[in-house]
This record gives sequence, C-alpha cells and structure tokens, in this order.
Amino acid sequence: MPPCPHLPPPRAGLDWRTLHVHREDVRGEEFYHDCLEYAHALWQRGLAARAILCLDRALGAADLRGDEPVLRDWPPPYAALVWLLRHATPTALVGNPRVHFQHYAGRLTGPQATARRARAWACWTLTRATLPHLPRDEKHPVAEPSPAETAAQIQAHGWPGEVEIWEKALAAALERPPRRPPAIRKC
Repeated sequence: MPPCPHLPPPRAGLDWRTLHVHREDVRGEEFYHDCLEYAHALWQRGLAARAILCLDRALGAADLRGDEPVLRDWPPPYAALVWLLRHATPTALVGNPRVHFQHYAGRLTGPQATARRARAWACWTLTRATLPHLPRDEKHPVAEPSPAETAAQIQAHGWPGEVEIWEKALAAALERPPRRPPAIRKC
C-alpha cells in the first residue's frame, strides 16, 4: 500500500508489542506517536481496518493536553483517516467503518470519555462524508450528531486547534476525487 502522507514513517519490524508496552503507562506523547506509527505500518501491510483502529487509539490518548510537540508534528489524524478510507482496497477495508465509529461513540466510557466520544463522532462524520454508500447500523439506536454539533463538542472538549483540523479534513472528505476516464483499449 502507498505510504500515507499524514502519518509518521514506520520503523521496520513494528508489531503488537509497539503498543503493548504502553498498557500500564500514561497515554501521552509516546503512546500517541506509537499509535500513529503502528497504524502506518499496518496500512502498508494492507491491513486498513486495523490501521483505522490504531487511529482510534491515538485519538484516545487521554493524557495529552494539546500543547505537546507531537501534536504539532503529527496533528490529530483526521486527514489520515480520510486518506486511508479513500485509498483502501475493498479487501483491505474489512467491515464497515461507519458502523464501527457509530458503535464506538455510542459506548465510550472511562477517562476523557466526552472528548473521546466527540472524536469518535468526528471520525464517523468523516467516514460518512468519504464513503457515503456505507449504511449505519439500524439495530444500534443512538442519536447521531450533525457536523455542527460535532464541531461544537470538539471545540468544547478537544485540544486547542483540533476543531479547525477536523473541519479541514471534513472539507477534503466532501470533495469528490476526480474520476479517472476509462482506459482506452487499443485494438
């Protein structure tokens, strides 16, 4: 899979142990960076769905305040999500990411749950805008916020400047990529 321009280049040999070392640590800068880097490694191995789950984990870095250098170098991965959704092959994107974010947002608890829930709805909105053909889960009744409500929640509970980063990613998601003309076959 092509490298994602919105994620840090992964070191060679990353595997599950990359995140496992953080299981009892604070969920701060190193955790956030490792989640993004491992997401990129998974993506390049053709595991788009697992890469998206790592972006979830990065956005759940509850111990970040918003002024850390890692967020300046690697902003919240909303643009990365849109890029991955656009470039994933059908076989690499196992499952329905729209349903994943719907379920995730509807069930979040724990540290920083309000901010993490706002980010999950932000990702749901980006997925819905990028892949509008994907259905929601009708069996999981949950109030789905509008983009304006999501922006207000990110503004109120997110990191400084996060809502602007998300809005830029949403604008990109709503742009339809140019369709390639069909190849002309020579006889």
